[in-house]
Amino acid sequence: MSQTPTGENDDRHWIGFDLGGTKMLATVFNNEFKKVGRARKKTKGRDGMKAGLLRINTVIEDAMNDAGITAENVSGLGIGCPGPLDLEKRQIRTAPNLGWDNVPVAKSIENEFKFPVAIANDVDAGVFGEYKFGAGKNARCVFGIFPGTGIGGGCVYEGRLFRGANCTCMEIGHIPVMAMGPLDGAGNAGTLESLASRLSIASDAAQAAFRGQAPHLLSTAGTDLSDIRSGALADSVKNGDQAVLDIIEHACHHLALSVVTVVHLLAPDIIVFGGGLIEAMPDYMLPIIETKARKRVLPSLQSVFKIKEAKLGDDAGVMGAAALAKQMVDSPGS
Repeated sequence: MSQTPTGENDDRHWIGFDLGGTKMLATVFNNEFKKVGRARKKTKGRDGMKAGLLRINTVIEDAMNDAGITAENVSGLGIGCPGPLDLEKRQIRTAPNLGWDNVPVAKSIENEFKFPVAIANDVDAGVFGEYKFGAGKNARCVFGIFPGTGIGGGCVYEGRLFRGANCTCMEIGHIPVMAMGPLDGAGNAGTLESLASRLSIASDAAQAAFRGQAPHLLSTAGTDLSDIRSGALADSVKNGDQAVLDIIEHACHHLALSVVTVVHLLAPDIIVFGGGLIEAMPDYMLPIIETKARKRVLPSLQSVFKIKEAKLGDDAGVMGAAALAKQMVDSPGS
């Protein structure tokens, strides 16, 4: 691995990599975390693990070329990955959306470029980004909740990601909130994911459209789940589809229960909500979530937390991953 000085104003560079389900995004930052280069490609995970690892390396090379640097100028790279991880081996255990299992992603990058690699779950990387640079900056404890196809969670406690000994954790989407409720993607009944994810909301909204209860949604997006994205749901609410508004409010009730659970367990300073669904209608969803949550939180914990919208958008993952790489290099073993 390349050895680099640790002064705060040196000419080091860091790369953040977001390995999403549909895209690969690499961003190069200078030591003040200003963007100096970027590259992206579609993921194409079904081409196979070997082709996928080569594609990752190509995106990194393209980002360095865009920044006008070589691997010798890079002090470290952080990569946010979907799915559960083996932190000891620094590999992806499984990524169902990509069709990958036991992927040695960190080793592959290090073998190619000879700089150190930090690996994290993609939601963890995003929450770390919000802690370092966004809505949770300088907080003692930040918890992130990101409703999407599933519901991701992550926690930064006293400057460090909260993780298991050899695995990621904070799988808040799989916490049960309703006995014998609908099944989630893992086959578990009544979980937060099954009741409040964008996919769950879209499914209920599609049924409402089919029944004629959401005429605007039916006319603009139809009943195909692949077309009922966050923007379509927000547009439906804006244009008076009361049934969709009721569905989203019901989901907010369950998201509020997750806040109650988190506050009673961790008493975080900041709870950050992010993802496309929240970004599409924060002024509607977040007040409902907060009002319902505060009705259920113990009086002694009412004043300890704030609920905030994520600030960094798509940059959260790459900024957090790069910052994790810097933390690993500057504070090894801590």
